[in-house]
Amino acid sequence: MILYSLKCSKGHSFDSWFKSAAAFDTLNDSGHLTCAVCGDARIEKALMAPQVRPARQAAAGPAGPTPPAAAAPARPETPGRLAPRPDTPAAELARIRRAIEKNSEYVGVSFVTEARRIHQGDAPERPIHGEARLDEARALIEEGVPIAPLPFLPGRKAN
Repeated sequence: MILYSLKCSKGHSFDSWFKSAAAFDTLNDSGHLTCAVCGDARIEKALMAPQVRPARQAAAGPAGPTPPAAAAPARPETPGRLAPRPDTPAAELARIRRAIEKNSEYVGVSFVTEARRIHQGDAPERPIHGEARLDEARALIEEGVPIAPLPFLPGRKAN
């Protein structure tokens, strides 16, 4: 397996794994590769920096990308390794999540009850977020309670 940093003709950057360099060439030449951001099929390899291990890990083996199935979790000595690139949809989603978590109160599994109480005027009006089952969320919507699903899991459920 080989990891390539890729770029579309519109300048979007993203990464992808390939079985081999020849597999990348075959897929790209046949038009089967598209930009993860905009869907553009004109893809080229971007400039990549090699992965270099710190000296204390050099004895463990040669440096190189690890295939996704065997990827090890990020260690403290590799800060930001799992952070999304600043120009990706994942980075924008992370920014939205931080804003929601900063500007609203997490009420957990009490979300349905608290949303109803706020809507009925039995609790102070404030922005909240939490957890609800699909049937509970539908019931709130049918009752006219203004809610919206969030595109991420609560922190405790996201690994």
